[in-house]
Amino acid sequence: MGTDDVGRLDGDYDYIVVGAGTAGCIVANRLSADPAKRVLLLEAGGRDNWIWFHIPVGYLFAIGNPRSDWMFKTDPEPGLNGRALNYPRGKVIGGSSAINAMISMRGQAADYDHWRQLGLTGWGWDDVLPAFKALEDHFLGASALHGTGGGWRIEAPRLSWDVLDAVGRAAEEMGVRRVPDFNTGDNEGVGYFHVNQKRGRRWSSARGFLKPALGRANLRLETDVVADRVLVEAGRAVGVRYRQNGRLMEARARGEVLLCSGSIGSIQVLHRSGIGPGEWLAPLGLEVVADRPGVGRNLQDHLQQRAIYKVHGIRTLNETYYSLPRRALMGIDYALRRRGPLTMAPSQLGIFTRSDPGQERANIQFHVQPLSLDKFGEPLHRFPAITVAACNLRPTSRGLVRVTTADLDAPPQIAPHYLTTEADRQVAADAIRVTRRLMGQKALAPYRPQEYLPGPSVGDDAASLAKAAGDIGTTIFHPVGTAKMGRADDPQAVVDERLRVFGIGGLRVIDASVMPTITSGNTNTPTAMIAEKGAGFVLADAH
Repeated sequence: MGTDDVGRLDGDYDYIVVGAGTAGCIVANRLSADPAKRVLLLEAGGRDNWIWFHIPVGYLFAIGNPRSDWMFKTDPEPGLNGRALNYPRGKVIGGSSAINAMISMRGQAADYDHWRQLGLTGWGWDDVLPAFKALEDHFLGASALHGTGGGWRIEAPRLSWDVLDAVGRAAEEMGVRRVPDFNTGDNEGVGYFHVNQKRGRRWSSARGFLKPALGRANLRLETDVVADRVLVEAGRAVGVRYRQNGRLMEARARGEVLLCSGSIGSIQVLHRSGIGPGEWLAPLGLEVVADRPGVGRNLQDHLQQRAIYKVHGIRTLNETYYSLPRRALMGIDYALRRRGPLTMAPSQLGIFTRSDPGQERANIQFHVQPLSLDKFGEPLHRFPAITVAACNLRPTSRGLVRVTTADLDAPPQIAPHYLTTEADRQVAADAIRVTRRLMGQKALAPYRPQEYLPGPSVGDDAASLAKAAGDIGTTIFHPVGTAKMGRADDPQAVVDERLRVFGIGGLRVIDASVMPTITSGNTNTPTAMIAEKGAGFVLADAH
């Protein structure tokens, strides 16, 4: 299709935001607060007008559904014994915050202090804490650590499970302290996760930040838009080419183009724009506009070992779900009180601890669930069981994301390269050992936990456990780092500390892809913080 066949979106825009996910909704909200600035927000998905975007347990139906999920897959992973994984990413306004676990988790203060030590001024814990607080409407109230009145609602979970309480006691017996709040800068401990919900309904970035801003005359949202590329003229981003309803269109920006499409989507747009490793792009027939070798590299993700234990004499969601009377009661409880299992985040109980005593801070996180299934999108098991999933918080393995063709409809190559370092294999093996020790505590003895996965036949030696980690390991949906923030003298850096793309004026990346190293916990809240700070940079630099 030639340039003569490309339509032009009416209107002039100061800012074009590509992606209305967790980051894009916040960026669009902040930039459009100035009525003198016109903001165009482009989203590949549609509106969140489906009930399962709002009932918390709807993640069971949204993940693996092309209506709400990009349906990406990884390459077969050698570290996972040749298995390829589904790689869910949200495809709707709100992005992954519309289908994720709703867990409010900042990570550890040391994560951000490490970023500052890398030379990234303004990204230490003391620098990012005000941004976290500015976003929040926290049920604990305003304090030195939390904020109120922001668009990001955070509440306590609205149900508990006896079996999870027992696992919590087991963790305490193992020496893990009980903590009421994981978001103080040190998350080592055991407790229930706080969640992005409001009165039993999911609270996505779209609900908290986009919808309140859509009444502004200067904010325009276009959905069902697949961004093709950033338009670059004389070394500066001047607009975006995209496809909508089968037609190629262009929109122009007088100020800046802001990529907020995540660690997969932003990379696809950059690559198709000719911004990335020339050795990857040139063979695809893509003109190399800026040869940046780091674009698409440095992929990091949390790999979880999903151990499953059968239990006896105590209730789990498995048998509750398959009982028609109990299922009816769940629906009634939710309809009348917005309580019960339908308000449930995928994981309720969290444990942050160390895989071995030599670790200087908590380096593994447990997501404990009163249910079990083979993988998300598949039915719950028919026997009572819980999932005790441990992940390495700071993996050293690094993967990649890249386009394989200029075709807009072609999925990208995603190769996380899980368990490719000896350090990661060691932590994975140790995490299974910690899991077994946890499940062997006295607090759980009355319920006779039986290891279903990885299984009692798996020995306790390093080789057996590393293989088991490859057999049961799966993503916990936290891809970051593919457009990493770094100093100008870092050849792998993609953006500077103000999130400006090196070598191209008027272009920033504002999403999880800019993390130089992954945070020690769920990554949605840190992504929101990056958006808050990134929007602030745009506004400050416009003056």
